[in-house]
Amino acid sequence: MTDYVPVLAIDGPSGSGKGTVSRKLARRLGWHLLDSGALYRLVALAAVEGKLSLDDPERLAHIASNMNISFAPASDLEQVFLEGKEVSKDMRTEACGTNASKIALQPTIRNIVVARQRRFAQAPGLVADGRDMGTIVFPDAILKVFLTASPEERASRRYNQLKDKGIDVNLAALSRHVYRRDRRDLERNVAPLRPAQDARVLDSTELDENEVAEYIFEWLLGTGWSPVKVSDG
Repeated sequence: MTDYVPVLAIDGPSGSGKGTVSRKLARRLGWHLLDSGALYRLVALAAVEGKLSLDDPERLAHIASNMNISFAPASDLEQVFLEGKEVSKDMRTEACGTNASKIALQPTIRNIVVARQRRFAQAPGLVADGRDMGTIVFPDAILKVFLTASPEERASRRYNQLKDKGIDVNLAALSRHVYRRDRRDLERNVAPLRPAQDARVLDSTELDENEVAEYIFEWLLGTGWSPVKVSDG
């Protein structure tokens, strides 16, 4: 899957900044973008909008296999499309995230979603952000990065991100949610959140998104990969 297409895998917990940094790098490199966690959120969103039970694996599998999704890396703003409709705000609610976490525990759904994630690896390259990109989905990625930050910083970033999108949220409640999600992701039996053995770990607590992106870009060059054409955007 990655024999001919370079993949940059960026993993980390919620609020680590991996989404913003991945969009910046995808645009700079001219590569495709995969927000892997969005696929689970989109399955959950489509199920809720279709008034389907999250405990109906057959119907969820149909959605996961057939939904039409795309990401737009050309902008600093997150743009995710489901069946041609932009759903960036709808899929980022805490309720949708909770539903996505439940869905992600179902082996059938995970198998379908992982297969779809791997199909995003297309020329000239792919920036894939998530929780198991380097460990499960793209174990042959040319560079694996595990991006993290303190829980307090991640909760603050998530709070500001949601407020900027017009989503009402409480910081204290969000901090509790970050703690619970960290614990759930670390302790889950299937694809637990952890750095790949050959990942570069970067703590972004004291770094801004541009500094993080520059670190990763320099690491990418250090792999021996050489850009044919890199934009300044």
